[in-house]
Amino acid sequence: MIDVEDALAGERPAPGIRQDGAVDAQALDEVVRFTSELIRIDTTNRGNGDCLERPAAEYVAERLAEAGIEPTLLERSAGRTNVVARIEGSDPGADALLVHGHLDVVPAAPHDWSVHPFSGEVRDGVVWGRGAIDMKNMDAMVLAAVRAWARAGVRPRRDIVLAFTADEEASAEDGSGFLADEHPGLFEGCTEGISESGAFTFHAGDGMQLYPIAAGERGTAWLKLTATGTAGHGSKVNGANAVSRLAAAIARIGAHEWPVRLTPTVRAALRELAALHGIEARLDATEPHDLARDVDALLAALGPAADLVAPTVRNSANPTMLDAGYKVNVIPGSATAFVDGRVLPGGEEEFRTTLDRLTGPHVEWEFHHGEVALQAPVDGPTYAAMRASVERFDPQARVVPYCMSGGTDAKQFSRLGIKGYGFSPLKLPEGFDYQALFHGVDERVPVEALHFGVRVLDDFLVHSTG
Repeated sequence: MIDVEDALAGERPAPGIRQDGAVDAQALDEVVRFTSELIRIDTTNRGNGDCLERPAAEYVAERLAEAGIEPTLLERSAGRTNVVARIEGSDPGADALLVHGHLDVVPAAPHDWSVHPFSGEVRDGVVWGRGAIDMKNMDAMVLAAVRAWARAGVRPRRDIVLAFTADEEASAEDGSGFLADEHPGLFEGCTEGISESGAFTFHAGDGMQLYPIAAGERGTAWLKLTATGTAGHGSKVNGANAVSRLAAAIARIGAHEWPVRLTPTVRAALRELAALHGIEARLDATEPHDLARDVDALLAALGPAADLVAPTVRNSANPTMLDAGYKVNVIPGSATAFVDGRVLPGGEEEFRTTLDRLTGPHVEWEFHHGEVALQAPVDGPTYAAMRASVERFDPQARVVPYCMSGGTDAKQFSRLGIKGYGFSPLKLPEGFDYQALFHGVDERVPVEALHFGVRVLDDFLVHSTG
């Protein structure tokens, strides 16, 4: 287990910085209102450039400017707007911290929802709508926290760089990728960053409340497969049928069992979860078969908590799209498919050689979109400060590291040497399936979760020293 006090020794704020936090009644009201109002701004990202984040970016910029924080609006493509601002800390020698959240959301079909997905309705203590979890709630928490600082005269020790990005739900080319490649100077001094998908309540049974903080991400490997063959009449035998060749390759990929590969983040997660459950963690086997047996047995013993780790002990590749032919009685000369691949840090070569073998001689594959896998330290002061802030506001919390199965804008910001963490704190009631609401129907967030989140976020940002 990581010793929080040792990691935080000497790392609490210098005299003169408020220890009790700046969050007041206005901040608690604003975090709910901002979440609701951002949801009402439809920033659906349908891919291929079909999105308009500018109205949400202007909304964010106005809220920052009202607090005396100067925003910079940047676009690679018209209407695909990003907002960046810097809040100067009291210690010019401290490393800066990036706090980033995306403004776009995935599509939502209104007829599937209990409320209109862009209503931002607040009902029975819950804010409803697309983006309530992913991730306009975090955007609102950041805005509410920094505006509270302005009212209270609070200044963080390290510089805080705020980035509200476009295009995270697609390629990030108009968002974090554009910012990292074309405007790196805005992030000068940033060594670490925080964003979505971490520090939420995960109820693991028997009253255990886990708060997983993301300290890693699997890499993105979206693939395009192309099978070639001989075109011909559908009534004739064809031993070079492109559709059959593609189908066989897809079946092999879908059925493949990837070997266990434990990264430092996942290994730490398994050890901490095992200790909390009073289970021995046997993770030192050197033979792949033995390691897989021991890891699978541990996951089975962890109960619900295994869901935090199971998707990230292996690489994965899931077929998702098929495209072939134009007439039922015509065998096409080619067929294509797409595969969603995810790769653990250090697993890239294994992934490539495995895909070469599974696709076979008549199917070519290429990267449709790829991004790196990430890891961040779980034994340093920043992770310890996040842990301490969660435990300050929920003494029953059991904070553990984990690796995200998917990815975030942290991938693009890693090009600047920024280590990324998932830290978007929410205290959630039992039965609230947080992870199922990402890109799901009836996305929503409890008001009390937002209140908890803005308090924890304020505490961490002020106490984090870099």
